[in-house]
Amino acid sequence: MGSGLKIPESVLVVIHTCAGLVLLLERADHPGYWQSVTGSLDAPDEPLRQTCQREVFEETGILAQPADFIDLQIMNHYEIYPQWRQRYPQGTTHNREHVFALCLPSTPEIVIAPAEHLGHQWLDFQAAAETCFSWTNVAAIRHCARLASAGGH
Repeated sequence: MGSGLKIPESVLVVIHTCAGLVLLLERADHPGYWQSVTGSLDAPDEPLRQTCQREVFEETGILAQPADFIDLQIMNHYEIYPQWRQRYPQGTTHNREHVFALCLPSTPEIVIAPAEHLGHQWLDFQAAAETCFSWTNVAAIRHCARLASAGGH
């Protein structure tokens, strides 16, 4: 955007293994708040899968290809927490979030971005859903669990 402000459109990427372990990251700005990889588009025309690829690499060190990300065809529209609104253009109160999944064969080494996260953990689908603070993240993890149990990914 050029102004240093975030675009109110983002991706949420649920990273999980074929064995049903989900990667969660602890927010540096809110210790105790666990989430999947999230991030805003860098430009209004940035392709969503490219945003996924960039954010996953920045936050975890995992290098995946755009085609590796599964578009779950879920879009959430939610109110931005008041304490985070200063990151967006003045008057912005809502964000549009596109939900993706990344299924990995095993748990790779994770290299967190220390400015963004304090740590990481791998939990089964149920425990991951119970640990996340964001309702959209909880719903995305539960959706992935249903797909995985049905053999969808």
